Amino acid sequence: MARNSWQRTGPDTRIRGRAGQGIRARRMARTDGLCEMCDAEGLTTLAAVVNHKTPLARGGEDVDENTENLRHDDEVTARQFGKAEPVKARGVGRNGRPTSADHPWNRANRT
Repeated sequence: MARNSWQRTGPDTRIRGRAGQGIRARRMARTDGLCEMCDAEGLTTLAAVVNHKTPLARGGEDVDENTENLRHDDEVTARQFGKAEPVKARGVGRNGRPTSADHPWNRANRT
């Protein structure tokens, strides 16, 4: 029988509900609710996300040592899933090509 896209492929071991909220509160209290990444940069910003350093989807464990409290924005998403730093766009020329020198299309050493 074919699997529907919404059906799980394996056992669900995620902690949800009241127990999950308690664990999140305990992990947030560890840094007084402040973003650990911002604190390392000398900034004071409230954390909104308990992030797993190694995502659960990539085999990370759901333990306190694998979590960090972070603010919620695109940088957090990039940090979670290892995405590249976005190119600082400076516009597009008349031919439709990007004018930014650091854009991959304009780099000298293309392979």
